[in-house]
Amino acid sequence: MKRAKQNEPIENRIYYLRHLRVMLDQDLAALYGVTTKVFNQAVKRNKERFPSDFIFRLTRQEYRFLRSQVVTLDNSLGQGKHRKYLPFAFTEQGIAMLSGVLKSQQAVQVNIAIMRAFVRVKQIITTHKNIYKKLNELEATIKTQDHDRKVIFTAIRKMLAYEGKPKKKIGFFCD
Repeated sequence: MKRAKQNEPIENRIYYLRHLRVMLDQDLAALYGVTTKVFNQAVKRNKERFPSDFIFRLTRQEYRFLRSQVVTLDNSLGQGKHRKYLPFAFTEQGIAMLSGVLKSQQAVQVNIAIMRAFVRVKQIITTHKNIYKKLNELEATIKTQDHDRKVIFTAIRKMLAYEGKPKKKIGFFCD
């Protein structure tokens, strides 16, 4: 995975895995200003705070998929290209729990920024769902209106094209 850059928006570090929005340990470690190893050690020392629905380890397939989506590891720091262990993914609740584990002033500020980023992502997703729903409704309306227009124009064309026999006059005639 690409190393998280300090100026990269947090929203770009939120991934969608197993029907959950998550952040990876290496991105969180970079945001908190520690190495991934130190970050994961702090989490392991507080295992009871992180049940399986707050944190999980990626499978090899998930990790390969993310690597293919996000580019490969950055080797500019002189570190190896490959991780020894598969990364941990933290759900929103797991990230909230980090505030009880990492207590520096920077950690507090980073946690606030991450929570706000999750809210922004939710708003964007909701907006897109609403737009998609409205687009479907508009498409259905247009199809209905198109059908109605066709019926009307067909009837008008039939009336204009009618070349039947002239009708006999009815009534009294004075000649």
